[in-house]
Amino acid sequence: MPQTKKSRISPGSVQSGATAKDAEQVSREECQAVGDGGGGEDNVGDSEIIKSPSDPKQYRYIVLDNGLRALLISDYSNQAPSEEKQSAAALCVGVGSFSDPNDLPGLAHFLEHMVFMGSEKYPSENGFDAFLKKHGGSDNASTDCERTIFQFDVQRKSFKEALDRWAQFFICPLMIRDAIDREVEAVDSEYQLAKPSDSHRKEMLFGSLAKPGHPMGKFCWVKRDAGHSGEVPNNAFSKPDFSDMPDPFDTAAFNKLYRVVPVRKVHALNITWALPPQEKYYRVKPLHYISWLIGHEGTGSILSVLRKKCWALDLYGGNSETGFDQNTTYSIFSISITLTDEGFQNFYEVTHLVFQYLKMLQTLGPQQRIYEEIQKIEANEFHYQEQNDPIEYVEDICENLQVFPKEDFLTGDQLMFEYDPTVISAALSLLNPEKANLMLLSPEHEGHCPLREKWFGTQFSVEDVQQEWMDRWTGNLELSSELTLPVENKFIATDFTLKPSDRPDTEFPVRIAESDRGCLWYKKDDKFKIPKAYIRFHLISPVIQQSAKNVVLFDLLVNILGHKLAELAYEAEVAQLEYKLSSGEHGLVIKVKGFNHKLPLLFHLIIDHLADFSAAPDVFSMYMEQLKKAYFNILIKPEKLGKDVRLLILENSRWSMVEKNQALTAGLTIEELMEFSRSLKSELYAEGLVQGNFNSTESEQFLQYVTDKLQFSKLPAEVPVMFRVVELPMKQHICKVKSLNKGDANSEITVYYQSGLKHLREHTLMELLVMHMEEPCFDFLRTKETLGYHVYPTCRNTSGVLGFSVTVETQATKFNTELVESKIEEFLVSFGELLDALTEEAFKTQVTALVKLKECEDTHLGEEVDRNWAEVVTQQFVFDRLNREIAALKQMTRVELASWFKEHRGETSRKLSVHVVGFGAEENDSDGGGKKQEGKKGKEDDVSGSTYGEVSKVTFLPASPKMAGTAAIMDIPAFTAGLPLFPYHKILE
Repeated sequence: MPQTKKSRISPGSVQSGATAKDAEQVSREECQAVGDGGGGEDNVGDSEIIKSPSDPKQYRYIVLDNGLRALLISDYSNQAPSEEKQSAAALCVGVGSFSDPNDLPGLAHFLEHMVFMGSEKYPSENGFDAFLKKHGGSDNASTDCERTIFQFDVQRKSFKEALDRWAQFFICPLMIRDAIDREVEAVDSEYQLAKPSDSHRKEMLFGSLAKPGHPMGKFCWVKRDAGHSGEVPNNAFSKPDFSDMPDPFDTAAFNKLYRVVPVRKVHALNITWALPPQEKYYRVKPLHYISWLIGHEGTGSILSVLRKKCWALDLYGGNSETGFDQNTTYSIFSISITLTDEGFQNFYEVTHLVFQYLKMLQTLGPQQRIYEEIQKIEANEFHYQEQNDPIEYVEDICENLQVFPKEDFLTGDQLMFEYDPTVISAALSLLNPEKANLMLLSPEHEGHCPLREKWFGTQFSVEDVQQEWMDRWTGNLELSSELTLPVENKFIATDFTLKPSDRPDTEFPVRIAESDRGCLWYKKDDKFKIPKAYIRFHLISPVIQQSAKNVVLFDLLVNILGHKLAELAYEAEVAQLEYKLSSGEHGLVIKVKGFNHKLPLLFHLIIDHLADFSAAPDVFSMYMEQLKKAYFNILIKPEKLGKDVRLLILENSRWSMVEKNQALTAGLTIEELMEFSRSLKSELYAEGLVQGNFNSTESEQFLQYVTDKLQFSKLPAEVPVMFRVVELPMKQHICKVKSLNKGDANSEITVYYQSGLKHLREHTLMELLVMHMEEPCFDFLRTKETLGYHVYPTCRNTSGVLGFSVTVETQATKFNTELVESKIEEFLVSFGELLDALTEEAFKTQVTALVKLKECEDTHLGEEVDRNWAEVVTQQFVFDRLNREIAALKQMTRVELASWFKEHRGETSRKLSVHVVGFGAEENDSDGGGKKQEGKKGKEDDVSGSTYGEVSKVTFLPASPKMAGTAAIMDIPAFTAGLPLFPYHKILE
């Protein structure tokens, strides 16, 4: 797969929670604001800014006296009177972590947090967040290598005040000493959460290979022991320029083989080159062209050959356009391959194949046919682009203002403008074996990697690439007959006409076909008017949940089906047709979307492969091995284990991840898989939804195709698409389990209150409660108590049973989970007092904010489809749920909200706490949360000697005397065995 543009929460950009950073360089700031500023004849856009024909917004570019460059966006498009639109603004400052002083690593990121903690005009520390929450808004910020971006959105009528509050942070932030000390804890927590991430670890190791003195080698996170203080002067500097530090990786250390021990169980090979900065060639996009070919998955591609040998599962190539991958000192080109066990054993052969492909590209030279095909696909997508969420849109565009000239603000990162074979050849010629860095990640390296990366403690070793291989690659490298360029793509749409309706248009989906084997819901798009469509099917089967073994066989089936489709369906993916197969709890979920012209071809391809499902022995064993790693990688995440334990207690006859892992480890055969496949397909119920640019007659054909092709019988009895839920006793219970990621300090605490079988009105009341709770929860548990970076309340709907919860992610090196639970309790007590003191006016403001959020119009068809699909997949079919919730909200009272909260508290509440306990001194672990201590022998080295924990069983921990009055759950089946079950329940009226 070629890497896609700017996945912003990529490891290259350090994300921050509801916070932000230094804006001294006024002359280098780019600001972006979107709102419905007012219609009429004065609302005329700037004609020089090239925009998509399907973009209804107007754009105006201005430069203020102080040098601030801003793009104003007016959006008055197809808005119904009853619908709201969010307004949003973003600011991109041309300074990032490259500018950190050497003695204060992480300062840019820390400042991004601190700026938001009060200003002279609005001194309240959480004042901005409180204001946004009250008016249906949100905010965020991220620090990159050379840029920092802040963004927020809010309801239109509050936009002006929000803008003033926001601007003050960059004019006179307070930076109070006490707040600084507390925020250091939050940012340290963020660093601790990042430590178990292989992508962050890989990046820090990679950065350490840069020349001494180059900012790539800096640590961009914040650790607790770094002192931060001082005044922030305001100035008019030009932005820092690092372009005089080229070739940071032109070193002997770079062109070697690095073996790395990952946190997750994964074999991966990364081949990386550091090229001169390529951003200036944005009109040609040479790296995009090369990554298109390298990342191709069709016949003749690198991945196609590797998959046939069962050596690799995935391949990504290119440049992600984050600051880490692309800045003023270099541009990265990397190829990342997920290997199988066998592929890992043959990693030199895998590398050889990559170099053979590159040699082929260099020999044949750039191909105009291929360039123009990519150009056409990108142009189609741009021409019929769907609108983006305002807050995401301003974030992207304000960064474009730093990079592109005015006419290309909206197109610069989207389009391929001109074919220039010289520029492409120049980039291609740099991708040679002598200049490559090889990084090989594998659990097998454990015990053979004596070196440690300075900040994250990653274990690694370094060696020269074997001379015989290097000689083969640099000599007269023979080409492989298996590798070829991609053929012409038959999935590219050419018909973009909007189809007329063949039945009256409806506001919500209607059932247009129904039999005892399935039904189809349909809605013709009459709002967005683009030539795209969405097709979704849920193939419901009773056999999946019969045993843990069946659930695993189902996962295997979906994985192998995906593998078999990969090569054939890749052309469709490239042509912007997307598909996704997922193993739902009660059935197979098939989703396809994109230009409707060729969409049926893709849908038929998937159903044909499901009908003729088979698995070769080598593919079967490859996915058995892959699934073991996948289950392990899920179980070592505290938040995933916490959810697994909570739902195992609440949902009756649910198979936990641990049980699935046991069934997989016990061993499965290919015969069992084929038998499962037969029984799955023999009896089904197919429920579908089609929306977009298809008429009803065409839509009915999709259900017809499914039933004709799969030839299944009707279900003997209806299959509920949910679980029955355990009614918790009227007593407080706690379930504490030890984290399965050995040595990881991260803990997670969730305190859940079960409400029971309720109706739509109570569900809406619960949402209102959680909305009221968000900001005080953040303020109390994160800002003031500094318990962790992630703290949040959630409205829970567990198979139709309502509840709410508060979650804190903390570290065992700082806090004991029981202490955190007591702090959550303190917060809930103070929140009860807040509710009692709530004024009528404040209550009304919050109700209005939630009403307006629910009235907010969909930015694109996908949002509407997701909402309707949620009704279909749960078989509730309340398509006008939002309208009903708005009606319920308008009748709610302040007293009702306060008494509702009180009902769920106290001695008789149905309260369940789930703690996933990390490793660290606060939990009495001898090893203070690090992986094995370097060089020390003895009891720190676990008996197995491995840093990989055992995930085949969960260790339950007793509660301490501090939790008096709370019963500990030490055996889940024993606890749930005697409890009553709620009947199946849907939230309908």
